[in-house]
Amino acid sequence: MANARKALGKGLSALIPDNLEKEELDKIKELDIDLICPNPNQPRKSFEKNKLEELSESIKKYGVIQPIIVKKENDIYTIIAGERRWRASKFAGLSTIPCIIRDIENKNASEIALIENIQREDLNPIDEANAYEYIMERYAITQEELSGIIGKSRVYVTNILRLLNLDNYVKEKIISNEISQGHARAMISLDSTAQAELADRIIKNDLSVRDVEKIVRDSKKVKIKKSPEKDKFVLNIEELLTSRFSSKVKVTNKRNKGKIEIEYKNNEDLNRILSIFGINED
Repeated sequence: MANARKALGKGLSALIPDNLEKEELDKIKELDIDLICPNPNQPRKSFEKNKLEELSESIKKYGVIQPIIVKKENDIYTIIAGERRWRASKFAGLSTIPCIIRDIENKNASEIALIENIQREDLNPIDEANAYEYIMERYAITQEELSGIIGKSRVYVTNILRLLNLDNYVKEKIISNEISQGHARAMISLDSTAQAELADRIIKNDLSVRDVEKIVRDSKKVKIKKSPEKDKFVLNIEELLTSRFSSKVKVTNKRNKGKIEIEYKNNEDLNRILSIFGINED
């Protein structure tokens, strides 16, 4: 348990002690299970019924081994960490559940809910990306700051966020585990129609990530033959801007003038890009 916590972000390890047996007894309380409610900012949106039932059976036999973490709001306690244990306890028919009450800010509560789910590998890549985006927008933090909170590299955060620019059909295939993150990242430069078509090919022909990378490279070669080759400087600018905005960016340059086009998928994506420019929707 202690080794696992070394990888946690700063927020969760500060709230949950390495050894709960050392915790003062008055900090662990049996609370009425009906006075506890889920965290509205819980990044995981679905809980598999069969896994909850399995945990519920374990709780019936052995009880709740690890207290959940909550914060008090008026007469209600909001879950910071441990919603799955709380749900399984309700299925098991428990009237109370052991809790550790913490007085923390909403920002920290959201960070902790996010960290706990990621460390337990409860999130699929798309939910993970949505959770990252929520934290960044809600609390106006950068990718660099987020990477420090969750204990992952900046590159990892950038790559995960890029998944949100995929076609919705492809996102569904990632969520259902029919294609991997690696497959998705390889095709992210394609347009929506090409992405969807390639996703079907991956599933039908059991293509590897390398297969997909080759298909994408070959498709780009065909496009290059049809149009003049771009200057390396312009291509570099496109790559930098695409990384900065987590959206496909096209730069055209003729005789020292041109235009920059930033692609967005929907109004929510547009608002995200506008916020990067410091433009907020009224």
